[in-house]
Amino acid sequence: MSSIIIPAHNEEAVVARSVESLRNDADADSYQVILVANGCSDRTAEVARRAWPHIDVIETDVASKSNALNIGDERATSFPRFYMDADISLSPRALSIIGARMAETGAPAAAPSMEMRFVDAPWTVRAYYRAWQQLPYVKEGMIGVGVYALSEEGRRRFDEFPAIIADDGYVRRLFKPGERLCVTECKSIVTAPSSLWGLIKIKTRSRLGGYELTEKFPELLENEPKDYAGAAGQLARRPSLWPALLVYLGVNLIARLRAWRMHRRRAHGVWERDDTSRR
Repeated sequence: MSSIIIPAHNEEAVVARSVESLRNDADADSYQVILVANGCSDRTAEVARRAWPHIDVIETDVASKSNALNIGDERATSFPRFYMDADISLSPRALSIIGARMAETGAPAAAPSMEMRFVDAPWTVRAYYRAWQQLPYVKEGMIGVGVYALSEEGRRRFDEFPAIIADDGYVRRLFKPGERLCVTECKSIVTAPSSLWGLIKIKTRSRLGGYELTEKFPELLENEPKDYAGAAGQLARRPSLWPALLVYLGVNLIARLRAWRMHRRRAHGVWERDDTSRR
């Protein structure tokens, strides 16, 4: 038995897809699935219950992902414990494989690899992800896949989820690279933005979360060394990736500038997200 916690804020358009992906297998009933609808002004909770009557739906007026994760943790009873975004899809078979691999290796943290779905995405978005997915630290796992798993030992690394933007970045930095398991044969299905502006908003939020995380938890930086210049240099030696690399660098520059301005204004409560992938 494993517990799956899904924080969801105004995810009416996609939550059924996410929940139904968890019940497309004979093993689906062996999981405790907890969805925490936080600060929703739409029908997220109702749609989730209709998609799977056995799901445990908790509603709270507080629009906070970290608070929703903590509420879900209080209700959860089993390990490994999966923390999953409401806009991705993952099969029960993948959950079983990840849990088994964690038990075999003793890894305290794990995640699947990503399968990006490009529905109506322009060439710029496709190019960005083509370059991004080749970066060494992305290949290490637990980045951008929308779900991660913790063993009971791994969950003991911290008390509660802190009130920050990047919960996944915080959890990733709690573990050294050798402690994080990427189960490449399992895929989380992530839908790419269908506009370049949607991509920039996602990357701005990610960068802002990184700035906040570094400021509040500087001691965790040593667990996530990144050589951006070296990684870009590796890609630059592959001429076929040059157009994608130019898009990647341009998006990153814009996102960094926007995020830095927001960080200086202490605008950490601003939650930019892409709605073009939530149609």
